[in-house]
Amino acid sequence: MKEIGEKLKETRESIGVSIEEAAEDLKMRPSQIENIEAGNMEAFKDIFSLKYFIRDYSKYLGLDYEDMIDEYNEYLFDYTSKLSLDDIKKAKKKMKKKDTTKRIASPYTVQKRKIEIPPVVIYVALLLVILVVGYFVVLFFNQDNDDFVEDPIVMNAGEWEENK
Repeated sequence: MKEIGEKLKETRESIGVSIEEAAEDLKMRPSQIENIEAGNMEAFKDIFSLKYFIRDYSKYLGLDYEDMIDEYNEYLFDYTSKLSLDDIKKAKKKMKKKDTTKRIASPYTVQKRKIEIPPVVIYVALLLVILVVGYFVVLFFNQDNDDFVEDPIVMNAGEWEENK
């Protein structure tokens, strides 16, 4: 990381740009420029934001930013591959202890919880609906048939004529 910072610093000085001028043009703080040039990776909370700072700073200085990003990625790979699992566990514990404050979530990033309904409940509910609908259909058709029962007292026209 120091090599990247030295290369950026040498280029900035050869062009004749001050740290304050570069920071103003890039909308960064002068301390961020100084930390990048010093190779102080720990001064940045996020290694990805550092990557973008290096990219933007390289573009600003007219360097091949893709080469600088590749060099940073190689450094990052070497740096992270040397970390032991114990160091990673310690860092996780440290982050958990540090992160005791409640965070305000944006309504645009908060995902609503979906209610998971087990398939068995859906099948049982569907079966109940089918049974209720079937019951009412059968009830409706039986009601129509009950009204049409022939009355044994009613006679047809021929029988009535004979009984007169």
